[in-house]
Amino acid sequence: MVRLKQLTEMGLTVVGVDEAGRGPLAGPVIAAAVVLPHEILLAEPSPFQDSKKLSPQEREELFHLLRQCGAKFAIGKASSQEIDSLNIRQATLLAMKRAVENLIHRHRISQVDLALVDGDRLGDLGIPSLFIVDGDEVCPLISAASIVAKVVRDRLMVAYDKRYPQYGFAKHKGYPTREHIEAIRKFGPCPIHRLSFSPVREISS
Repeated sequence: MVRLKQLTEMGLTVVGVDEAGRGPLAGPVIAAAVVLPHEILLAEPSPFQDSKKLSPQEREELFHLLRQCGAKFAIGKASSQEIDSLNIRQATLLAMKRAVENLIHRHRISQVDLALVDGDRLGDLGIPSLFIVDGDEVCPLISAASIVAKVVRDRLMVAYDKRYPQYGFAKHKGYPTREHIEAIRKFGPCPIHRLSFSPVREISS
């Protein structure tokens, strides 16, 4: 496993990167890039864990902690249209690149020495990167990124629910629940649906 303490003691800038929203039928994929303060990064036990194992309230509380503790973070987004055009893997990589670029520009970071990224290798992020399968379960830096990505995406889907209330986005966040699929069949896809994803593709064809 990556030795975060050694890397930070060497003065290296290490960024955690993760995404939310690869599986839904609607909405963008959101990536987050996070740099944690040393005392939070090296805390034992870490306050951060895989966002999928947390309740929405717990994620919101940890997101608030990130904002209060001096963490630096930014997000990147790939739209449903970009997902349809590129495929979900390449769109996820694009969102991650945008997150890292936004982090660098927003916080005026002169150099990122290493990105720790959740999952299988997707491609070149443009910076030195280490892809870690189930990284959000074993690396607190990636876990923090997973929380940011999930909270931001969930909030966005709640906002979309107000624009397209017939689909129930606030409840299922675009995932393929029975209720969601039935709504697509009844109303057809809306502008944020991923037309390349089954069953949206079959319903809309």
